[in-house]
Amino acid sequence: MSKKESRQKTRKLAWGITGAGDKLTETVEVMKAIKEKDYIIDVFVSGEGETVLKWYKQFEDVSNAFDSCTVEKGPNAPFILGDLQTGKYDALIISPATANTVSKIVYGIGDTLLTNAVAQTAKTDVPIYIYPVDQKKGKIKTQAPNGREFSLKMRKIDLENTKKLVKMENIKVLKSPEKLKKYFK
Repeated sequence: MSKKESRQKTRKLAWGITGAGDKLTETVEVMKAIKEKDYIIDVFVSGEGETVLKWYKQFEDVSNAFDSCTVEKGPNAPFILGDLQTGKYDALIISPATANTVSKIVYGIGDTLLTNAVAQTAKTDVPIYIYPVDQKKGKIKTQAPNGREFSLKMRKIDLENTKKLVKMENIKVLKSPEKLKKYFK
């Protein structure tokens, strides 16, 4: 295959990372696997996402492994909305998504880079994929940056917001970051 043919098959993804630690390591592994399939991935990290990536010692890895990695400076900075709305990206992915991010999306609050990106991209045909960490009633087991396992109890309000997210236009809610591999082969 020539470089021109290869370039024509290349797709571009905007990938948002919020301040969730649950499934963060798995998300980064999935990102790398998808990139190997000839995808360009531009990473957009929320302010808290940067904190959590550093806490899990993954910020440098993400910054170096992907085509670009930009930390949020405000709801429109960096300005990605134009590129999302005009189809320069084939999809917007947010994984992992915190309960806070999900609640803002559900209630139409676009006061962060990633919630604003979802609000504006939902007005287009560009698909949105979101992995919310709060999905199952009861407790989940997760890992701290030092590898220690601990449990978190899901709040009723967060589960209700995830159910509302499932019903929103142009948004595909994922059960795990691994599910993204089926969409980006």
